[in-house]
Order: sequence, then C-alpha cells, then structure tokens
Amino acid sequence: MGLLFIPHCDSDPMAVPECPIIVEHLSKTFKARRRSGLPDKKAVDDISFSVKKGEIFGLLGPNGAGKTTTIKMLSTLLIPDSGTVKILGMDVTVSGNEKEIRKRINLVSGGERGLYYRLTGRQNLKFFSNLYNIDKKKQDGLIDDLLRTVELSDAADVRVEDYSRGMKQRMHIARALVNDPEILYLDEPTIGLDPEIARDVRILIRRLADSGTTILLTTHYMHEAEELCGRIMIISKGRSAGYGTVAELKETVRDTNIIEIITNDDPHHAVVKISGDVSYSNTERSGGRYCTRIQLKDKADILPRLNTIFSEYGIRKIGYDEPTLEDIYLSLVSEDES
Repeated sequence: MGLLFIPHCDSDPMAVPECPIIVEHLSKTFKARRRSGLPDKKAVDDISFSVKKGEIFGLLGPNGAGKTTTIKMLSTLLIPDSGTVKILGMDVTVSGNEKEIRKRINLVSGGERGLYYRLTGRQNLKFFSNLYNIDKKKQDGLIDDLLRTVELSDAADVRVEDYSRGMKQRMHIARALVNDPEILYLDEPTIGLDPEIARDVRILIRRLADSGTTILLTTHYMHEAEELCGRIMIISKGRSAGYGTVAELKETVRDTNIIEIITNDDPHHAVVKISGDVSYSNTERSGGRYCTRIQLKDKADILPRLNTIFSEYGIRKIGYDEPTLEDIYLSLVSEDES
C-alpha cells in the first residue's frame, strides 16, 4: 500500500518550528559479511514522512521492520545510504551538523541499560548534566525540576539499583530531558512495564508533547499508539505499509469486513478451516476466553458458516465489529508480507 498522504513541510530552516523532522526517500542497507553467503539486508527502503512541532508521531512495525535503524539515522548514529533527513533544519549528512543536532535531541530506549545503578537518581542526573555541559549553577534547580516531572523526588537519593522497573524507566526519561531536547525519540518506552506503570509513562509522554517537545514513538502496543499518536507510519520490511492519522488508517478497512468471535475454547483448528476466506486472523486469550478477530477478503456474508465451524468451541459472541488500529496494523503488515 502506498502513502496515504505526506503533509507539506517547507524544508527551509525558517520552517523548523513547524516540522522539526523531515524525512524524504530514506534508505539504508547493511552489507553482509564476506564469505557468509548471506544477502545484503535492506533495513530501510525509501520511506518519507514529516513530524510537526509538539506532535507525537508513531512508527509501528514488526521486529526487524526497520524502526530502530530509522531512529538511529534520525539521531545521527547511522549515516543514510540515500535520501534526505533534516533535523531542526539541519541535514544529518553534512559534516559538523551532528554535533549541533545531538545537543538538541535525546533518545529513550525500553529496557534496563543507560543508567548507573550504583549511583542515586540525583547523582545520575548530575552526571548527565555534566556530560551536556549544563551550567553548574543551574544544575541543582534543573535536577529538582526533572525529579518532580517524573515523580521521583522522594527517591532522589536512593540508588537506582533499588528502583522498581517503572521507576527506572521514569529515570531514563528524566535523563533524556537533561538537555531540554526539542526532539525526543522514544523506542518502546513502556516495554515490559506493568499496565499501571505504563499508563503513568504515557501520561508523562503526553505532558511533554503538550509542553512543545516533538516526540517520535515506536511501540508494539497498538492501544498505546492509538491513545498517544496524532499520525502513524506502519513499516514492514523497511517499506511504508500505511501512513496517516488513526482515523485515516481505519478508512482502509471497512467495518463490514471485520468479524469478532469470542469462544470458551481455543479455536485454532476452526481458524485454519477459514484461512482461504480471510486476509488475516488473530486470536488472543483473555479472561479465560479466546477472542478471534478476522478480516474478510470480500463482503460475503459467512456468519452462518462461521457459526457452524466455531460452534464446537463454545461461542460466546459472534458478529461484525468496527476495525481497531491493531486490525489495521495486522492487515497492512500481512498484505505487505504476502
């Protein structure tokens, strides 16, 4: 599927406040090792998008789709093979620009790395403040403000090794805010977090965007992307599979083509029987029951047939449903991989 739309953002530096991130025809290939016998891997293949100031832009895709490679190119950690990337009006491939860009951006990755566990939260922020050459006279006030922002003031003088996972992730965000970045890249920031903690992190992300920070977010959690992101690009095998607002992406799948079936038992064998009639199917277990969502290849009314095929698994509910972002994601990724 081609791009739905690309909002115009003037590439002139005067337009920086409107579009801090402009990506045009970006590509990156990783060369295979000699004698390995493996082909080169095209990690990113001709993608284009722009991100407006204060926007939360979602970059979604399966593992290996090219999300992290894209973020590394946008943060000057990798040089593109072709295409143009302008960050805050500066071309990432122009020598010398990377130093200025790095002063004005930051990156948060999901996981445990990136903090010094034997130091307290306050000591970590002091260390990173020094790395960014923050005026020492301003550091104490800045650190107190950051600790309040991520709600860690009470744990400021506790070693990070004694933090919970959620506290560590909030400290990651505080660390990334030390240089007051205009652009913040969030690479799966809530991965592995408990639902309540993940919700707190999402609230913090929304507050940052509301304050004017431009955010590029990658996540595997569709509800998170739907809640936070103004616009989304779905990539698969390094290519754009869909691009637009959630509402625009949902327009690509008609609600008359989505069927939800809730059963008592695992309907795996029933799903296999209807594989020829559907574009994709997905079954998840929740609350002791199985929820299967399918997208039909056409508008044919197959509910009577589905009732018969799924009946032996104890049908609790069956019927047409409105498409979710997860339906769109699975549909576009499945279409790209077929």
